[in-house]
Amino acid sequence: MNRLFRLGPVLRARKAQEDAARGAVIQSRQEIREAQQLAKRRALDLTGADAPTEGTARAMVASMVARQSLAQSLTNAHRMVADAEEVTREKVAELADAAKRRRAVEMMSERHAETVRNHDLKVDQGNLDELAITTKARNAARGLDGQTEERAHLLRTGAGTAANREADRRDAALAVHATRSQLLDLVDAAQAIAARRGDLAEAVRHTEHAESTQPAEHAESAQPSESESDKPGPT
Repeated sequence: MNRLFRLGPVLRARKAQEDAARGAVIQSRQEIREAQQLAKRRALDLTGADAPTEGTARAMVASMVARQSLAQSLTNAHRMVADAEEVTREKVAELADAAKRRRAVEMMSERHAETVRNHDLKVDQGNLDELAITTKARNAARGLDGQTEERAHLLRTGAGTAANREADRRDAALAVHATRSQLLDLVDAAQAIAARRGDLAEAVRHTEHAESTQPAEHAESAQPSESESDKPGPT
């Protein structure tokens, strides 16, 4: 699936056109305000230039010509206001059309984004389903019930949930450690007893040796010497 929106450049161009049309509308409204201000000034000028009631004929004609010129300026100003308003209406219509065309492409972009999101959700769901199936098959091969997390073959793998099996393994490890500690203590005691027995045996051997040598010395001291036995006895 193509994750990139192919009409992205078109959407950017439509947004630029809409921005340009909005700027034209703002400019047209500014021209309307300027034309209205000009018309207001011309109206004030015309009101201030009253028709002369006295004077020479030339002065009166000149004053009338001036008033006609001011009236024509006022008319032109009102025409400028009308033209500016007409231009503004056209710019507003162009802005609305640009916004409509931009919105059409934008809706296509939103639909494309929604399609991409749905595709990603389907892919993720498929991966989760595949992982669940794989996990279930692996647990079945290990003899583990995937629903209750209990061992199916009790004699081979043990019963209970995963937490119970973990607690059993922990207790077994503690028991093995305690047994090893006791064995080490027994070994130390046995070595101490063996050393003590060796000391006692050595003492017994020394005693027996001393006792075996002492009678022989007494016998040698009690036996008469050869010179004394050869001496004649008293007559």
